[in-house]
Amino acid sequence: MKSTSKPDRHRFILSSLFFILFLCALATINGIRFDSLLSFGRCALSNIPSQSSAPSSNNFLAVNSSTSSDDIRILIGVLTLPDQYQRRHFLRLIYGTQSPVGAQIDVKFVFCNLTKEDQKVLVALEIMRYDDIIILDCKENMNKGKTYTYFSSLPEMLNDTDRPYPPYHYVMKTDDDTYFRLDNLVESLKPLPREDLYYGYVIPCPSMDPFVHYMSGMGYMISWDIVEWIRDSEVPKNHLEGPEDKVFGDWIREGHRAKNRYNAKWSMYNFPEPPTQCTHELWPNTTAVHLLKNQEKWIQTLKYFNVTSNLKPSKLYHIP
Repeated sequence: MKSTSKPDRHRFILSSLFFILFLCALATINGIRFDSLLSFGRCALSNIPSQSSAPSSNNFLAVNSSTSSDDIRILIGVLTLPDQYQRRHFLRLIYGTQSPVGAQIDVKFVFCNLTKEDQKVLVALEIMRYDDIIILDCKENMNKGKTYTYFSSLPEMLNDTDRPYPPYHYVMKTDDDTYFRLDNLVESLKPLPREDLYYGYVIPCPSMDPFVHYMSGMGYMISWDIVEWIRDSEVPKNHLEGPEDKVFGDWIREGHRAKNRYNAKWSMYNFPEPPTQCTHELWPNTTAVHLLKNQEKWIQTLKYFNVTSNLKPSKLYHIP
């Protein structure tokens, strides 16, 4: 076999050198392009308004619902107690897995000042993680002005200049033993006025006239202009104590508010057992179920409405 000639070896070396130079040039060009893309990405991201890095249950709702300038903006305030950690986590699952269309809904847990050292740590961690808690400047109570403090504090809390006005079209007060089906709630609100509105389940239970008495504390909603009126008027300030839902109805009557009223009976009702004048069987047109005082009642209600129907199949779990 003949040995490779020197010219052939030179050509091979030169070819290899040129090939290496070509690869280096190509890598340099790609590096420049990659850096340009990174710079472009940084520029694009810098134009996105900054948001809290801690996701919240209500942020989840906003992400999972269609958003537009025509959407109904709703604040749902769940009045509860600082120590009800388990109930709050449970309700985050309940509301965080709903995807209402045509609305931007924020669910906030509302209670008065913290009084224990463990609350100051645990509630602070909740806020850092979920950002869905409102702490009112009051002493914890049920019928001595907590509802007034809640509504009257909101205009000052939500007066950021970068918010639309009103920040919410409707504000709700509800309890932590009430389950709201958000799609049905939104559908019921779409044809209603966004001013001077009082929405809920009329009391007494047999009544269907929303202009006689008041709405049940299971969950009632008012338009933003009434929230501002509560802050400014002397009527609520002079009448704070008593059953909170009845007292609220007294304010509305004495202040000649809420010319628009909506009775949501029987889409809202108490859990069917034990049967009373305020109960109703679970049925598809439900907006809210009240008096879910234990896990058994919650599970029965959630199973009826098939809330896990959107669970995706996976090799990671098996739920019969």
